Amino acid sequence: MLYFRQILIMLVSLYTVRVVLETLGAEDYGIYNVVGGLVVMFTFLNAAMTTATKRFLNYALGQNDTEQARNVYSISFIIHILIALLVVILAETIGLWFFYNLLNIPPDRQTAAFFVYQLSIIATVINILHVPYHATIIAYEKMSFFALLSIIESILKLGIVFLLPIIFFDRLIVYAFLVCITGIAVFFIYKIYCNRTFEIAHFRYSKDKKLFWQLAGFSGWSIFGGFANVSRNHGINVLVNIFHGVTVNAAMGIAMQVNSSAYQFVSNFQTAFNPQIIKSYATKDSDRFIRLIFQTSKASFFLLFLFMLPLYLNVEFVLQLWLKDVPDYTVVFTKIILLVSLVEAIAGPLWMSIQATGNIKNFTIIVSCFIFANLPLSFLFLWAGFSPVSILIIKFGLSILALAFRIIYLGSKINLPIKEFLYTVIAPVIIIAGVSTCITLFFNCFFIDWARLVFSCIISTMSISCLVYFIGIDKKEKSLLHNWIKHKFKK
Repeated sequence: MLYFRQILIMLVSLYTVRVVLETLGAEDYGIYNVVGGLVVMFTFLNAAMTTATKRFLNYALGQNDTEQARNVYSISFIIHILIALLVVILAETIGLWFFYNLLNIPPDRQTAAFFVYQLSIIATVINILHVPYHATIIAYEKMSFFALLSIIESILKLGIVFLLPIIFFDRLIVYAFLVCITGIAVFFIYKIYCNRTFEIAHFRYSKDKKLFWQLAGFSGWSIFGGFANVSRNHGINVLVNIFHGVTVNAAMGIAMQVNSSAYQFVSNFQTAFNPQIIKSYATKDSDRFIRLIFQTSKASFFLLFLFMLPLYLNVEFVLQLWLKDVPDYTVVFTKIILLVSLVEAIAGPLWMSIQATGNIKNFTIIVSCFIFANLPLSFLFLWAGFSPVSILIIKFGLSILALAFRIIYLGSKINLPIKEFLYTVIAPVIIIAGVSTCITLFFNCFFIDWARLVFSCIISTMSISCLVYFIGIDKKEKSLLHNWIKHKFKK
């Protein structure tokens, strides 16, 4: 269900970006991205609390403690309301000052950008309030409903795209308004479903102060990670706007959209596995806990690389087909961001494993320093006159350093067998990526345009699949694969 969801969402979102870019123009599309990103910068508190809510819900359900899960839901709901109020205050004070004094927005689009900013605040508040519902659905592993609702949301956004060309009012404002309305509608669907389906999803006042401070303490350390991630993703977008204007923001927004579409395949896979990682730790099944980390890291990389390789080798042709008029820097931005996502695909399960333990203080502080370093380093390079490409090269380098630290740290904290991880995960990943890339590049020399794209997809899929089978998976995993295939044939 998650994969079917993602294929449909990817097609819809890619088509949506093309029409929106064509209808709004590169300037307005860039304004939409940078202004929306400015609001999202204030949601690092929510990112921290989201992590805490999911972790504690999964842990309580892993121990079959329904009462504790109900308390987690109720307390997290209160905290998210407080976070939403704080985000509004920050956005309407510091954010507005930033909007008027630092953002590089053309004077004739200032009013439209202001309306987009206010609508983005409303949309962000709605996203904050729906976190407890979303966390509950994932904790109960109701992936079919999660997938279905995402599909409905994509269809609604597709409807917005079809309306844009016939609108005579300011299309940027109308687009932001309709996206906001869609978010509100989806929020109420989440609420109604959770209230009717899950016994824990009913708010009640809880006097469990210990749990409150556990959630607050866990999210307190996660704030570092949330702030660092927001700074890296949206802070850099603001820096690009200050130094290079909204057109380069459009290029960055397109590259992020391509990457988001590809990475969602991995995100869906990890969404299904994450509750199992936490629950296996809660039940003290250490063998399964370590095995899930290995399998999820490895499989996450292979799933992303399967989609990424033909795209990476044909990205200029694909972007021209998709967008017609491709803004400057879009091609190189897309390539580097895809490489960053490959590193993040391996790192995702490592981060989830430390969340499962609940002891995240030192890990979060150090990893957050690696991530946050993107912002000051990017500022220095842009201020020194370097190309905006340099900030993504910095991002890629810091992602590799952060991955290395995660592996070393987990070796001492959860007894992750580092040598085995390097031998069974990192080594196969490097070998398979290198060999399959060389094979596909060789055959690409004989084709151009559509033929090259089609043959790249075929050759890369065949080479990656064969290499994964012979090098990427061990005997136990091969046995599981054989049994799964036999079961499917019997059906």
